[in-house]
Amino acid sequence: MEIKIKQLEGVSEEYLPRYMSEGASGMDLFATIETVKNLEVGQRALIPCGFCLEMPKGTEAQIRPRSGLAIKHGITCLNTPGTIDSDYRGQIQVILINLGQENFKIEPGMRIAQMVFQRIEQVVLKPIQNLAESSRSEGGFGSTGH
Repeated sequence: MEIKIKQLEGVSEEYLPRYMSEGASGMDLFATIETVKNLEVGQRALIPCGFCLEMPKGTEAQIRPRSGLAIKHGITCLNTPGTIDSDYRGQIQVILINLGQENFKIEPGMRIAQMVFQRIEQVVLKPIQNLAESSRSEGGFGSTGH
């Protein structure tokens, strides 16, 4: 699949999204901030990534946390996975939150999240009065076991 990317003015090519290993599912996203951003415990911030996308209709980009930041520092993404729709043309930005126990410094050029592309399909909802029975029925929130 080909995705068009626009590098924003003043952003180094080294900070454009890229796969960090041959088998990676997600492309790492970099913080394109000019100075260090201190993310205090419980604080959230919108971090720019320095690019815009043009995706084919029927494609979305999902923004997901980086596992290393999550386990080591409690840094994750709000609204996870974040959805970038195919008709959005603005700068890609990531909502980070510090759920850790210490303040965290986001450095310029730091890898802050990952982006996974997914094919999607829009559906047509058909109103009906009754749904077909299933073995689960209306059971939810842990009804299938631990």
